[in-house]
Amino acid sequence: MNRVESTQSKVSVNKIVRYVVCIFLCFLSILPFYILIINSTLKSSEILTGIKIIPGGEFITNFKNLLEGSAKTSGVNVLQAMVNSLIITVPATICQVYFGSLTAYAVTVYEFKLKKFAWGFIYAIMMIPQQISMVGFIKVCNITHLYGSYLAMIIPAIAAPTTVYFMKQYMETGLSTEIVEAARIDGSRELYTFNHIVLPLLKPAMATQAIFAFVASWNNLYTPSIILATERKKQTMPMFVQALKANDKERDWGQIYCGLFVTVIPILVMYFFLSKYIIAGVALGGVKE
Repeated sequence: MNRVESTQSKVSVNKIVRYVVCIFLCFLSILPFYILIINSTLKSSEILTGIKIIPGGEFITNFKNLLEGSAKTSGVNVLQAMVNSLIITVPATICQVYFGSLTAYAVTVYEFKLKKFAWGFIYAIMMIPQQISMVGFIKVCNITHLYGSYLAMIIPAIAAPTTVYFMKQYMETGLSTEIVEAARIDGSRELYTFNHIVLPLLKPAMATQAIFAFVASWNNLYTPSIILATERKKQTMPMFVQALKANDKERDWGQIYCGLFVTVIPILVMYFFLSKYIIAGVALGGVKE
């Protein structure tokens, strides 16, 4: 009995330690968002005095200042900047998830001579930083007259090697090739098979990748700052907030934090709609037989 009791006590202690660690990590994750919300309700002078944990009553004022004064600083107001970001982010997310899944499907299901080379090429692209290819990307945009256009941020999303890699890992365990072969025997065309039979089976992985793609595209500051540098009316939300921070003469931290809070809202909405698929998608996509 002593051994059983000691074992049970060790198990309970381990559970307590795990719970404490998880609670602590959750606290660290939530703390920045909490401070962001609190600061968006304070005056600029109050924010500069240090971290506050009690909300103030200046959120409406900060938001009004954000709507009225932001256009003078960045060239667009906060609503237009949000619309600009949505124009880029939504199509880019759809293209990245759909075509990434389609490429992974081709590499997984089909057998062809250059299959290993194609997969190795995708691996190699994953290792190349975006900054290295930016000069060539700008030249391509100039040649195709896409410089200053939203399409320059949407079209490249079709070729997303990380999405292809994740979807292929998921398909190796979550997709049965027998279903595809049965559909072919029944006379189903390849695109019809992919769109109506395969895609419904990939919903968890696609939802997970949609969240990652949406967040990455929405928070992207590097590429839009270069491609849309001459188009002030097309500034995205990260560019908008960056312009507010760059205004040294009239820098209002309450207005800046209010803009950051507005920036986070679409990401939270996207996450809450698709979060139930994250754990299942990541777990199944990372497991091999």
